[in-house]
Amino acid sequence: MENLLKKFEEKEPEVVFEWKDSKTDAKGWIVINSLRGGAAAGGTRMHPNVTKEEVLALAKTMEVKFTVSGPAIGGAKSGINFNPKDKRKKDVLHRWFTAAKPLLKSYYGTGGDMNIDEVEEVIPICREKEIYFPLEGVINGHHKKNEIEKKHIINQLTEGVPLIVTSKELTPNQKKKYSVGDLITGYGVSESIIHYYNIYGGVLKGKKVIIQGWGNVAGAAAYYLAQAGAIIVGIIDINGGIINQNGYNLDDIKLFLEKRTSNFLEAENMIPFEKINKEIWSIGAEIFVPAAASRLVSKDQLTTLIENGLEVISAGANVPFADKEIFFGPISKFADKKLSVIPDFIANCGMARAFSYLMEDNIKISDKSIFKAVSNTIKEALQKTYKINNQKTEISKTAFKIALKQLI
Repeated sequence: MENLLKKFEEKEPEVVFEWKDSKTDAKGWIVINSLRGGAAAGGTRMHPNVTKEEVLALAKTMEVKFTVSGPAIGGAKSGINFNPKDKRKKDVLHRWFTAAKPLLKSYYGTGGDMNIDEVEEVIPICREKEIYFPLEGVINGHHKKNEIEKKHIINQLTEGVPLIVTSKELTPNQKKKYSVGDLITGYGVSESIIHYYNIYGGVLKGKKVIIQGWGNVAGAAAYYLAQAGAIIVGIIDINGGIINQNGYNLDDIKLFLEKRTSNFLEAENMIPFEKINKEIWSIGAEIFVPAAASRLVSKDQLTTLIENGLEVISAGANVPFADKEIFFGPISKFADKKLSVIPDFIANCGMARAFSYLMEDNIKISDKSIFKAVSNTIKEALQKTYKINNQKTEISKTAFKIALKQLI
């Protein structure tokens, strides 16, 4: 596996697109690791510290993810180095998508990512630029459909991604009008944990959970886990957090979601970040969901979690461990040898799988059908991993082997 991983990591990307904004200090990159299958895809993120190296690493992560979610295409990523709280954000995004249009019409597909909303920003801006859907490049480059077929797929995507989730068992609040795009990745993270216990053995109900982050992925994962009987005992994000050793019930989690006005936790009796970042790792939990930014979880934090009963990590964030390596650095390896780690390309493939599903022929478009497709894909990936290695350790290593054999 080490040789396969090294070969994959060292392969130069096929396309690197660099952009500098003409009116601000914003700059950005599109990195396409490969045009496997004639196209590549990966979301567009924005934060003040984005680097080309970060975008490259995430493009490679996406390529691995597509071996699970489909379609069989290359991995890519876009990153814009700019403060998303700046009032000029919308104008910057318009100029970015103007510059990226030739790729997005030909062989590159994108979507929302950190600090950029799929439904509110990416889709409408692309429409204004006469990019019929952010994944038009994948339809043209990979699916190679005629105009009638292409229009049909775009209609499916246009209907499915912003579809309001109305099924009572799938939405935290029917009046709140959560979309598929809001919930699907966090749902997949929770399903990965449910399937893990069903496949590898154990009972989810009553297990204590720590959540890192409170954006769409973290919030949805917390909701679905609480719905399944898990007990959320702590939530930490960049602004601070909350701890309740007795656990927050499902109504509490719903309230935290409804109070959210941004991607950050808003709750009474918030513990300052400096304090909770010292305390939360030792409160005791069997499940940890890192679903904030990449490369945050240190070895010391991981060790403390393990010493206090941790059983499984489901990676809601891409590359959650604070390793310098693109994949499987020393902290990742340490975690994989000590406990069960469901890797990012399985755990958080929900949005990628939803996109892939909505580009298939003869599908049913409903919240239940899309969510079922995501759940089944994650279940199948874990079953394949279990078939090769039925131990509760080195799950990530085994899953990587399966993926890399498809790519190298």
